[in-house]
Amino acid sequence: MPGPKANPVKPNSRHRSPGVRSGLIELPAEGCSFPVPSLPKTRDWAPEEKKLWRNLWKSPQANEWDDSFIPAVAAYICHAVAVYDGSASAWQAQEMRHLGGQLGLTPAGMLPLGWVVRHEQ
Repeated sequence: MPGPKANPVKPNSRHRSPGVRSGLIELPAEGCSFPVPSLPKTRDWAPEEKKLWRNLWKSPQANEWDDSFIPAVAAYICHAVAVYDGSASAWQAQEMRHLGGQLGLTPAGMLPLGWVVRHEQ
């Protein structure tokens, strides 16, 4: 799920590449320093969902997300919580897996996006 290109008019555009080497986008291991966006107001979110939301938006991958990723991250959380608590159906588990890959939350998902986590040596 590629996001929009960097917008020079928006100084807080999340879609900025911290470093490009050999065609790979290096994500900082320390995570994302941008502000965490608000959860969608579509429902009441449980405390564990709010915690997961914050953790995801502080992850290294969030450096490459912009506000257009908010619905996908929210959907991922809904499916992930169902998987974690054992109430998920097979399609919910599959949707979590697909969204996780598209958001770059797994090594297999990061590969087609060209993302690597930069580790200082």
